[in-house]
Amino acid sequence: MATLFARYLHTVSSSSPSKSSIITYLTESLGFSKPRALSLSTRFSSSETNPQSVIQLLKSLGFSNNDIQTWVNESPQILFADAEKTLKPRIQFFQDLGLTGSDLGKFISKNPCYLSNRFERLKPCVDVVQNLMNHDNENLIRTLRRCNWADIKQPVTRISANIKYLEQIGIVGSQLVTVITRQPRLLIMGESELKDLVSKVLDMGFSIDSRMLVHALYTLSCLSDETVKRKLELFQSFGFTKADCIDMFKRAPGLLRVSESKLKLGIEFFLKTVKFDKAVLVRRPTCLMLSLEERVIPRYKILNILMSKGVFFKTPKFLNVMWLPEDEFLQRFIFKNRDTAGELLLAYKGGNLIVPKE
Repeated sequence: MATLFARYLHTVSSSSPSKSSIITYLTESLGFSKPRALSLSTRFSSSETNPQSVIQLLKSLGFSNNDIQTWVNESPQILFADAEKTLKPRIQFFQDLGLTGSDLGKFISKNPCYLSNRFERLKPCVDVVQNLMNHDNENLIRTLRRCNWADIKQPVTRISANIKYLEQIGIVGSQLVTVITRQPRLLIMGESELKDLVSKVLDMGFSIDSRMLVHALYTLSCLSDETVKRKLELFQSFGFTKADCIDMFKRAPGLLRVSESKLKLGIEFFLKTVKFDKAVLVRRPTCLMLSLEERVIPRYKILNILMSKGVFFKTPKFLNVMWLPEDEFLQRFIFKNRDTAGELLLAYKGGNLIVPKE
């Protein structure tokens, strides 16, 4: 396909393509049926839709043959666009937002429909969200990359309605911008779907005036009901009550986004190795969001080594040690002990990090 396309690009760069070469390209490279290819080739024959000017424009703007091939494969109607009156202004629109060079090429490759007639659906949506974000184009681009607004009918109407609803339940200002940037799908959900999602959050004990509401909304929007159920059952298999689970989620909404395997390993380590009471994890569920391999187990090892050497007059609480900034931990528990600093640093940074269960 790449060779055929390269040959076709060479053809249109040097002269007007023949009808037969267009049909060959459409059938062999893009997979159109012959009747459809014949119909499209007739459209190409007019000066307004000749693909030569489109491809020359895209190449003049620095886009590679691979970029162009990807776009045309996904959205062939790009080749029908008027290069100067239609395509160039649309590309300029994205450039004005801050997308240039290879970044723009990658963006369009994922959303080639944005250069087609669906652009007319997208532009008013961008205007609405851009105003909401106070023309912060960096966040706007992140949002655009994560959600294709042009795939739904009347997207600007739905987006405006969902923004209004989210503001009505207290998600406003920077919180609204943050949750939209992280989960732009909230903007294009159907009205009933969005309200059902909010109801689930409220049913889990969050109040409208809670600043954690937005974090819980984001978490549940990322997970299926089945996934949430499995994770709650995992906690309950270790003896946590349903009320414990809800309490933990309210304190740390991001907890349910942690993978099941990481949650299982973390619960086992804290309950069986560190000997935490379950109440400790209920009060500090964020412990289960820390990296076992990079933080928890290495620090637990160092604490145990120092205890075995009788270094401490009063043993520090591991719960507090886990949350120390890295520099402070290194200074207090490794570099402070000059005679054993090398040994401790080696134990902390390398070696077998698996702590035997007691």
